[in-house]
Amino acid sequence: MTGPRYTKLAQSLPANVPFVGPEVQERDMGKPFRARLGANESVFGPSPKAIEAMEQASHDIWKYADSTNFALKNALAEQIGGTPDNIVLGSGIDGLLGELVRLLIEPGDAVVTSDGAYPTFNYHVVGFGGALHKVPFKNDHEDIDALLDKAAEVDAKLIYLANPDNPMGSWHTGDVIKAALDRIPDGALLCLDEAYIEFAPEGTAPDVALDDPRVIRFRTFSKAYGMAGARVGYGFGHVDLIKNFDKIRNHFGMNRAAQDGALAALQDQEWLAHVQSEVARSKNRIAAIAQANGLSALPSATNFVTIDCGSDGAFAVAMVKALGELGVFVRMPFQAPQNRCIRISAGTDADLDVLEEALPKALAKVRGA
Repeated sequence: MTGPRYTKLAQSLPANVPFVGPEVQERDMGKPFRARLGANESVFGPSPKAIEAMEQASHDIWKYADSTNFALKNALAEQIGGTPDNIVLGSGIDGLLGELVRLLIEPGDAVVTSDGAYPTFNYHVVGFGGALHKVPFKNDHEDIDALLDKAAEVDAKLIYLANPDNPMGSWHTGDVIKAALDRIPDGALLCLDEAYIEFAPEGTAPDVALDDPRVIRFRTFSKAYGMAGARVGYGFGHVDLIKNFDKIRNHFGMNRAAQDGALAALQDQEWLAHVQSEVARSKNRIAAIAQANGLSALPSATNFVTIDCGSDGAFAVAMVKALGELGVFVRMPFQAPQNRCIRISAGTDADLDVLEEALPKALAKVRGA
């Protein structure tokens, strides 16, 4: 019997995805969630101007998109400084992470990350045969010193750091990140994931030249700009590194509507400020709901709040399940001791009304069990 001849690497990998989406869970439950507070999307949506631009672009959706992303790259270059040659566009940060790993990592190459950090990055590393080396969080923060020490120990080619961090919502100042660059071992590259940077305090983004060869930075339109479904991410770094993406990237990986919507969103900073205000208000209410139920909210520089349940991972797992049964979709960190927590995305007043009703019921059920 004939069939495809898979690579040894592919045969060695499990068939899975990093996250089970809420739609899968809704199908399993046979009903929709009442409040979708687990995926760190922006329920406040994209700019109305972005929606209008995408609607207009849909009439030309029969055309391929501009594979150079000319207009969007130029607008981003104007906003962040540098030139379009410093910028690469892709299908969300997830897609760009995969392309970065493909560009740098061969089977057996060492990659360093935090134990409990973004699983999709790990998924790409393992998928290309890289050897993951993990260090634990320190005080609910990614431990930059430990990451750099491990990178030197294993001769890492790539170091992953999210700032602000998911799933804890913690962050380091830009000055700390900038100082850390001087400790990056020769031949290693820092992959700095700044997906939540628009929600972070002033000074969180490091003041580093776009052409610094020691770092590549990734940002997205999925969070603050409310376009998670459009899949628009961008990276910026040294021209030579960015140029090499053209060897392996999916040149038509972003459709015309997504390109036009992202451009319109970028130009509507008033809407961005509105979303930032709504997220801040929502996070304050989530923290208050948690406190009213004897739980504590960790400081957050993202669009979610990580809630310390004051117990262990089994308790948090039971809380996620109990809230889900009550119609509230949330997630939790995977690794101890961070897995004592649950993570709740910013939501509308209606969403948080549901959370306020469901949280004491879920706690009573789990504590009673």
